[in-house]
Amino acid sequence: MALTREEREQFLAESHIAALAVDAGEGRAPLTVPIWYQYTPGGDVWVLTGRDSRKHEFLAAAGRFSLMVDRETPTIRYVSVEGPVLDITPGTHDQLVEMTARYLPADKVDGYVKYSEESLGDNVVVRMRPQRWLSADLGSV
Repeated sequence: MALTREEREQFLAESHIAALAVDAGEGRAPLTVPIWYQYTPGGDVWVLTGRDSRKHEFLAAAGRFSLMVDRETPTIRYVSVEGPVLDITPGTHDQLVEMTARYLPADKVDGYVKYSEESLGDNVVVRMRPQRWLSADLGSV
């Protein structure tokens, strides 16, 4: 059964790890990778990725991408969203902290942020406006 707009937006706002898919160029399947993301119901989705990463290169070239999140309990449910890249801007320390705190326990945030800033290089924030949604709750199996 398809989710209502409110249900799908609330589900996407939860801290699931998404599968990001973006066109990887002629003769290639889409690049599909797990990624952390941020979303507030009714707003835009944003992801944080390395400035020198293939994801950044493909997102800038394609100009759009999709995210898919799912769960298995208490029921099998998924939401997929696709839309255009609105902008790509340099990532900030505060955005890295926000994203890390969304996914890691509080006692792990500072260590991961320090590691990321010292070892992984500069980030960019890629914002996407959701245009197309697919969703379902398949019930208990």
